[in-house]
Amino acid sequence: MLSLRNRNVDNSGMKWSEKEKVIYTGATLPGEKKDTTLPLPQSYSPKYVESCWYHWWEKQGLFSPEKHREIPHAVDKYFSLCIPPPNVTGTLHLGHALTVAIEDSLARWRRMQGHKVLWVPGCDHAGIATQAVVERRLLRDHGRRRQDYSREEFVQEVWKWKKEKGDEIYDQLRKLGASLDWNRACFTLDPDFNRAVTEAFVRMCDSGLVYRSESLVNWSCALGSAISDVEVDSKQVSGSTHLSVPGYQQKVEFGTMVTFAYPINGNHGEVAVATTRPETMLGDVAIAVHPDDPRYQSLHGQHCRHPFTNRLLPIITDTMVDMDVGTGAVKLTPAHDYTDFLLSQRHSLPRLTVIGGDGTMTSLCGQWLEGVKRFEAREKVIGALIEKKLFRGKRDHAMSLPICSRSGDVIEPLLKKQWFVRCEEMAKKAIQAVDEGKLEIIPHFYTKTWKNWLSNISDWCISRQLWWGHQIPAYQVSFPGSDDTQEEKWVWARTEAQAKDRAAAKFGVSPDAMTLIQDPDVLDTWFSSALFPFAMLGWPQQTEDMKQFYPNTILETGSDLIFFWVARMVMLGTELTGQLPFKQVLFHSLVRDKYGRKMSKSLGNVVDPLDVILGVSLERLQEKVMEGNLDPREEAIAMEAQRKDFPEGIAECGTDALRFALCSYKAQGEDISLSMSQVLGCRHFCNKMWQTVRFTLGALEDTDVPLTPLPETAPVSCVDRWVCSRLSSAVRQCEKALESYQLHIVTSSLHAFWLHDLCDVYLECVKPVLKQQDKAERQVAIAVLYHCVSLSLCLLSPFMPFLTEELWQRLQPYGPDPGRAVTSVCVQPYPTASQLVHWQFPQEETDFPLVQEVVRVARSLRAQCHITKDRPDMWAVCTPDKAQILYNFSHAVCALGRISNLHLHCPQDGATSLPFPSAPPPPEGSLVGVVDHSVQLHLDVQNCSNADQQIVLLSQHREKLQFRLQQSLSQTKVMNYTEKVPGHIRKETANKIAALEQELKSIDNQLLVLKNVKNASGS
Repeated sequence: MLSLRNRNVDNSGMKWSEKEKVIYTGATLPGEKKDTTLPLPQSYSPKYVESCWYHWWEKQGLFSPEKHREIPHAVDKYFSLCIPPPNVTGTLHLGHALTVAIEDSLARWRRMQGHKVLWVPGCDHAGIATQAVVERRLLRDHGRRRQDYSREEFVQEVWKWKKEKGDEIYDQLRKLGASLDWNRACFTLDPDFNRAVTEAFVRMCDSGLVYRSESLVNWSCALGSAISDVEVDSKQVSGSTHLSVPGYQQKVEFGTMVTFAYPINGNHGEVAVATTRPETMLGDVAIAVHPDDPRYQSLHGQHCRHPFTNRLLPIITDTMVDMDVGTGAVKLTPAHDYTDFLLSQRHSLPRLTVIGGDGTMTSLCGQWLEGVKRFEAREKVIGALIEKKLFRGKRDHAMSLPICSRSGDVIEPLLKKQWFVRCEEMAKKAIQAVDEGKLEIIPHFYTKTWKNWLSNISDWCISRQLWWGHQIPAYQVSFPGSDDTQEEKWVWARTEAQAKDRAAAKFGVSPDAMTLIQDPDVLDTWFSSALFPFAMLGWPQQTEDMKQFYPNTILETGSDLIFFWVARMVMLGTELTGQLPFKQVLFHSLVRDKYGRKMSKSLGNVVDPLDVILGVSLERLQEKVMEGNLDPREEAIAMEAQRKDFPEGIAECGTDALRFALCSYKAQGEDISLSMSQVLGCRHFCNKMWQTVRFTLGALEDTDVPLTPLPETAPVSCVDRWVCSRLSSAVRQCEKALESYQLHIVTSSLHAFWLHDLCDVYLECVKPVLKQQDKAERQVAIAVLYHCVSLSLCLLSPFMPFLTEELWQRLQPYGPDPGRAVTSVCVQPYPTASQLVHWQFPQEETDFPLVQEVVRVARSLRAQCHITKDRPDMWAVCTPDKAQILYNFSHAVCALGRISNLHLHCPQDGATSLPFPSAPPPPEGSLVGVVDHSVQLHLDVQNCSNADQQIVLLSQHREKLQFRLQQSLSQTKVMNYTEKVPGHIRKETANKIAALEQELKSIDNQLLVLKNVKNASGS
């Protein structure tokens, strides 16, 4: 069935005219094997190729480690890893696609090697993101806020939303061809996973690694929750800058320093202080100066009077104060600043919270500010200072602004009682593991980043003020009728019943004489994610999966998760299991757009992998932007960017092309700037593979002699030996690159072999052989062709699973053993260099570049004369050693150079030692081309037609060259050329002039020959 569509796409080098879509119409039920006896379509169509196979793979259990025992080439090794669990809220983006492409390639490669492979899928509950999505939905659909529901009702609404969303992400992963074991899929709020999280928290509390404390935390007022250090981005502002802040209609000014004065109590003096956050001055409890600062020597021990609260502020001394910053006097607000908090501990200062969790000023500020938003209070405070004549000025000030990566809100440091993880000792163990080689980080340059961050790690706040997530399994204990409310009493336990028993034992009272209230907060999502490598295997139970697959073999993820996720997995995994969670960490780079920009919805450059796979119109791309939550200005920018980058939409490229393109980048280095034209190039490569197999099937159908098995296939002709040796070299290169996870080297090697060695050279050389009557030579060529294509499909299978399965299945009925049971290419043995030792012919590989150069020059000579159909004779005037090579490959030279006969003339001594007679010299009037100092080609154009047209074209080309030569010569004649122009530029110009003169001389000779030909034919 053909679906015709005419759509031209031309996006910065991407040219594609989509003429037809071929759709598979076989009567195949889901899970049944696709019917490959149907005729192979004329051209590659992703939709046709990708149908049916995934359901069949799943039903066959090919992705399950239990299938390992059925594989004949199975080895006693395992390979296990987990997919970085995507958030349940979203859809996959190209960063996810890169992760899948890399991880699936590795999993499929190891599976084909006979390893017992377990690749576990999962999905993260994404506490903050999911709660925000559902809150927006409830407000939009029902006009109700979260606070209008009970906690249980709201959580039910979230589960309801998750069920409606279904397995959308899992379906996308299947579309990408990910060979995951779906029977082991886990969601981070599944009951088993929940038990693992509870166990981890309780054990870490018991060992003192988790503790509760009042401390400053990074607070997002927009989220109403604390967030961890790694979720805080730093935005640099160089001076006065107005920024959008969630919850504010008008933009807020940042990047200024306000100076105001505190009156000294008891005299008429004052102390001026400078701050970027004047609204916090309501919480000031002291003024600090350096003990050696001469400006304030007389004020040590005195007090200032707060102008709004009448509170006395002691003037204290501390060496932490920098005398050269601001006025040298620092206002201390311990409840809203990290440095001030440390000073308050050293000097036993009170801590006054003047900004609440909702971002409004508290009652401690007085009625005039209570309930006012913090940045609106800023202006009120400045106005009041001016009114009291205490304002001393405002100036631009470069600063780093802490921004919540989740909400875009400006972080407010707030004093909160929270649960923290002690990280210092665990971080030391994580550093030691790398230093001792127990944990390998790839690429190795990330080792420095690893050590630097872990060496300066602070304790991790794991409390989140949310309803969706793992509710903290800690219980506050109170005793009815007791007056002791000063100190909090807490216990932690796996169940509430266990908590009562623990509390009774801890406080020496009957379980009935107390009340337990579970902490309403939930754990940081990254806490549960840090348990993934072992919780997915059934920890804390010692399951069979834990015994077989832990530690995981490798952790592969984006380099941006090194702190969020990887370091925490290593710390918690080592602590809770006594083992590192994995042996290697493989980081890949970030995917950016073709301009090198980070992908962002507001820039309109976020690309859905399914849009690349299936194709999408510009109209649909624009609809997706409008369905998002961008403000109108950002929406307009995004839509304009799409119109520029995808004026005709995105062409249908298919899964295999997208995966191959992503794996073709050097992922272990600089960020990846992905262009759709590069994916489309891989789509063209898919079609090249398709046409190669169609040609091969045609050759196989024409033979009635069984093919020889690979070990018995011995190439005879030089071209056969060369292509076999090229494949052997490619396999060696792939083997080495895969072991070091250099996937771009593998894809480059396989692309080069298939496109340049197999298609451009061998297929062209073998076509005449297949038409010959010599059955023996023909049969060897067919066997070589079959094994080259079949092995190449196996080599490419980890990267292009759908296309290789389709084509490999088509080849199998013609193989050396057509009666054997055919399973799938994805469980075939991965080709090894040891299999192809008998196909190593280094001499042919060494000799063939000369053949390629001769063909290149021959084609150039044909092009100069615009010879299209004629096949003239060609002479090669060369040394005996080069003549021998060209003699061996003479059929290849004729086929590739499109010449009738190759005559080898050796004017030097030594020709008598050749096994063939030297040809007479080339005829007069031949076109001459130089390969190198030892080989000169003479193309016989005496009998070529259309000499007049060739003379005209060459004359026109000569005029252009003459003009370029005059331009270059004029550059050398400027005054003081030698002194003014650098030596390397002069050398480049001289080389250019010499090349132009040589080319003009060659054209003059060719014109002379053509005129002689014309005169001879005229007479």
